Amino acid sequence: MERKVRVRFAPSPTGALHLGGVRTALFNYLFARHYGGDFLLRIEDTDQTRYVPGAEEYIIESLKWCGLTIDEGVGVGGEYGPYRQSERKEIYKQYAQQLVESGHAYYSFDTAEELDAMRKECEEQGETFMYNARSRTRLKNSLNMNPEELKKLLNSGIHYVIRFKMPENEELKLYDIIRGEVHFNSSLLDDKVLYKSDGMPTYHLANIVDDHLMKITHVIRGEEWLPSLPLHVLLYKAFGWEDTMPEFAHLPLILKPVGNGKLSKRDGNKMGFPVFPMEFTDPVTGEKWHGYKEDGYFPDAFINMLALLGWNPGTDQEIFSMQELCELFSLDRVKKSGAKFDPEKTKWFNHKYLIAKSNGELADLVGKMLLANHLEYNKSKVEKICGLMKERYNFVSELYQDCLFFFVAPETFNEKDSKKYWKEDTATLMKELLELLKSIDDYSFANTEKIISAWITEKQLGFGKIMNPFRVAIVGAAKGPHMFDVIEIIGKEETIRRMEKALLTL
Repeated sequence: MERKVRVRFAPSPTGALHLGGVRTALFNYLFARHYGGDFLLRIEDTDQTRYVPGAEEYIIESLKWCGLTIDEGVGVGGEYGPYRQSERKEIYKQYAQQLVESGHAYYSFDTAEELDAMRKECEEQGETFMYNARSRTRLKNSLNMNPEELKKLLNSGIHYVIRFKMPENEELKLYDIIRGEVHFNSSLLDDKVLYKSDGMPTYHLANIVDDHLMKITHVIRGEEWLPSLPLHVLLYKAFGWEDTMPEFAHLPLILKPVGNGKLSKRDGNKMGFPVFPMEFTDPVTGEKWHGYKEDGYFPDAFINMLALLGWNPGTDQEIFSMQELCELFSLDRVKKSGAKFDPEKTKWFNHKYLIAKSNGELADLVGKMLLANHLEYNKSKVEKICGLMKERYNFVSELYQDCLFFFVAPETFNEKDSKKYWKEDTATLMKELLELLKSIDDYSFANTEKIISAWITEKQLGFGKIMNPFRVAIVGAAKGPHMFDVIEIIGKEETIRRMEKALLTL
């Protein structure tokens, strides 16, 4: 019988959630939805020294903003809980013990100083120290002790760790869904620590035990975990869980926009783009990190961009709804090579989502900004403005800034534009235009265009000679949509008021 797909996103609460982590969550989510499976959130907080207050809440809020609904796990519950590793401490001890009893692990009593001395000794001989099959025979561990000696040490309360006993010189042929067959030799791997005498497991043990107990079918994680794959597979074998072992897929790195290497949180601050889904202030250092949410990105645009970092549908399509992504996503279309992050492309995605929004939706967003700045919000007026202007912007905040002249008459006039368009004879022409504007009652685009165009033609003037200074007078600068649209929206009274002010000022 085929098992139900169950995947997990298992971050550590050591700070803000990097966009690489969000992509891992997204690919797990899409995989689960594609196969009608479950998406779990597990918090891996075994390393208490690196725990950052507020990080767990931040992770949950970020997933919510991104639209990644958790089926089971922290904040939701489920039958395989608890879903915080710090609350599962008792579970891991018995499994660590089981490995020692079956001969797959052993107690190690070496102090940090003793291990440092060994490292130094190896360095002097031009070698790299590894706690492995070669060195463990001369180190302070249960493999080199009789039962009485071991019992005495354990009862003394002295610090110890439990290490995995890596087999010697074994060729491991392992399978990764994205990379295919990968090879490792066990002699190049060390005897990793699985459990510490303070009662906390390391990532490796907790991860395997939890994935087994939570019935995880596929482990989809970052490329940086690929070197841990042999240990994890050997742990499954040591426990006798080979038949229910999950399949593994290691996602490619997200690379810097320029140069080489993995995109880091520092790159964003350096180059002026966010690398976190939401704003985060480090409670320890007070350092503040930008977020896509606060920078004005739509969550669906952010998700669309992330989905195409390392995966492609095999077509030229670039804009996908979450539903389409769920239907199309498969791990066999994930690339092995790193995916270069492009901040400009991210803006392009936001632009596409902005122009696809209805004028009503945009009006509501602009309306919030108007009300926050104590300006009048008339929905039908703002809808009209959004329809005229949205094509040119990447962000709603830019649209808001550029449409402010519809709500606030210019206090000053752009110096460069004034010099360029306001010539010696301009004031006379503008006075004539003002009289004409006063005589018009119907300020619809069609009517004002017909009357003013006929006047310009009759006076044998160039269109630009009138419309450019007219724009400066009404808008304050040479920007904005068509002038007949502008005066239709602001209306006759406001148009005349602004013209009179411009004539006085300019």
